[in-house]
Amino acid sequence: MNVLLLYPQFPDTYWSFKHALKFVGKKVTSPPLGLLTVAALMPNEWNKKLIDMNASRLSQEDIQWADMIMISAMIVQRDSVRSIISRVKPYGKKIVAGGPLFTAEPEKFLEIDHLILNEAEVTFPLFLNDMMSGSAQHIYSSQEFPDITKTPIPTWDLLEMKNYDSMSIQYSRGCPYNCEFCDVTVLFGHRPRTKSASQLIAELDQLYDRGWRRNIFFVDDNFIGNKRQLKEEILPALIKWRQGKVGCLFLTEASINLADDNELIQMMVHAGFHSVFIGIETPDEMSLGECNKVQNQNRDLLGSIKKLQKSGLQVMGGFIVGFDNDDPSIFERQINFIQDSGILTAMVGLLNALPGTALHARLQKEGRILEESSGDNVDGRTNFVTRMDPGTLQKGYRSILTRIYSPELFYKRIKTFLTEFRPARPPVTLEVQEMLALFRAIWKLGFLGRERRQFWDLVFWTLYKDYHKFPLAITFSIYGYHFRRITEEHLKPLARQSVISSPGKIEPQHQRSIVYKP
Repeated sequence: MNVLLLYPQFPDTYWSFKHALKFVGKKVTSPPLGLLTVAALMPNEWNKKLIDMNASRLSQEDIQWADMIMISAMIVQRDSVRSIISRVKPYGKKIVAGGPLFTAEPEKFLEIDHLILNEAEVTFPLFLNDMMSGSAQHIYSSQEFPDITKTPIPTWDLLEMKNYDSMSIQYSRGCPYNCEFCDVTVLFGHRPRTKSASQLIAELDQLYDRGWRRNIFFVDDNFIGNKRQLKEEILPALIKWRQGKVGCLFLTEASINLADDNELIQMMVHAGFHSVFIGIETPDEMSLGECNKVQNQNRDLLGSIKKLQKSGLQVMGGFIVGFDNDDPSIFERQINFIQDSGILTAMVGLLNALPGTALHARLQKEGRILEESSGDNVDGRTNFVTRMDPGTLQKGYRSILTRIYSPELFYKRIKTFLTEFRPARPPVTLEVQEMLALFRAIWKLGFLGRERRQFWDLVFWTLYKDYHKFPLAITFSIYGYHFRRITEEHLKPLARQSVISSPGKIEPQHQRSIVYKP
């Protein structure tokens, strides 16, 4: 059996880091961990080939080679999935698909031969058994949340590691919180399920033995969902594993209450974590209450961020505008908060209602859903009737992006962050890619870029204040270049959407035609 595993393309977004990756000679940020794990569930005698379409092209020869084509995708990859299906179908190949996109909307992909929904550890073996006996069904689904201590090590030898800037690893699934707009608990439940320390170490060993020395992203939606196990088992094992190792620093996602646990912070930093993504969402208490972001309420959000930075953790932040409780003052408040926080990777998006979420159910009941979500909450679109005038919302959103990623504000924010940040360890020895990135940054940003004045000011400021942070200053300058490029690309189509605001209620069908259609 020849199995072709396809990972569809992502659109160009802030998260793609497309323009930044060129500086270090990489094509993609992270590999398709789901497909690599599913490959490990297949019979050993099968021939497997992985094509990440974000890193390489799908050829006619690839399609002809395959007996079966397997696709895994998220909602944001929907358009690429459609393109793959239309290209593959004429060859008469069996298509098997799974992942969040197909689990959320299987009814939209009835042309696919076999849909493997929910978590593959449960449903994929059922499909394999039926296929071997010649009785494979169209849809396999399950409400069971599997024990991931039985999840196999991903099949890393299918991957061209040189294409990637970081590797991925998973410790847990599920989140104890219930944010209205989030689909994590819909997919994976509220009770965090975790792997054992021995599993994680085995996966890390395989990556290290294959020569990997760059970043490793723990893709958990909330890494600190089970604090007790982290402190007693996982982090001590990671600290021990790191002894004598070079490189392989970690980043992950967590909730803001990480800032409340000094011991946990210190252990994570000691284990090699240097960055954490946190859903900040909004500085508005009413909007936090509206979306049930209870972990962010009644706390000094800015103080929590500063504490993490001073402890050695860079905070990447997610922000949202478009809540029912938002008024036009939210745009300036978001900008001020982002600037004061020193959060450089500040991902600001319009609120979207994803299928299966509590938000989607509420808005559907209120008759406010306009269309399916693109899955990309930073593309300048929303898929429901907003309480705020849509023209005001679009204009305010454009204002946030334009200003926070302008050279003036972004470079000022780099200084704010570098002043607060206390790295736990000296920078990793520079690889060839980093040296090339430095020269490219000096040329592209220091001589050709419109930010060249801010760039050289930052260079000399950093060398004077703390030269140890110079590699970080260059890295963040490159990030800023990417964010500005993506902002410019996104603002062009947004600017073409002429929105005419009028007093009174705008009917949903009219709103859709003048605002929401791409």
